[in-house]
Amino acid sequence: MAQRYHFSLLISHFSFKRYPLSLLCLALIFILSFTPFFPETPFDEVQFIDKWTHLVMYGGTCSVMWWEHLRHSKKEARKPNLRALFWFALVGMIILGGLVELGQAYCTTTRSGEWLDFFADSIGVLLGNAFGLLMKSVVARG
Repeated sequence: MAQRYHFSLLISHFSFKRYPLSLLCLALIFILSFTPFFPETPFDEVQFIDKWTHLVMYGGTCSVMWWEHLRHSKKEARKPNLRALFWFALVGMIILGGLVELGQAYCTTTRSGEWLDFFADSIGVLLGNAFGLLMKSVVARG
């Protein structure tokens, strides 16, 4: 018989005590996404640096989510909850990327929402989850 998970259980499972680095990454995404200006850096000359940044931020956050979840699962001697990871690290992060872009487009005067940024966010999420699955297979062997 399949276990049923309610959304409230998933939310309570995703706590600061269990996922401090993931929540820190999410906070950084919000702060960096809505900061009205950035100082110039030598990286500004890199082509598509903004898109690479989106990819790394979202991919890194998903990877951290997976790492923290796998760490707690192993520590508590239970199987990883792949359903929770699916909702938070995949679906939730893609929705977050879209909401951030909409927020930049409609709630700020100094930032703009872009489809290519959303695409980079989504690619980062997919890569982060692929890396998470790789981590899971390594943990399962070891």
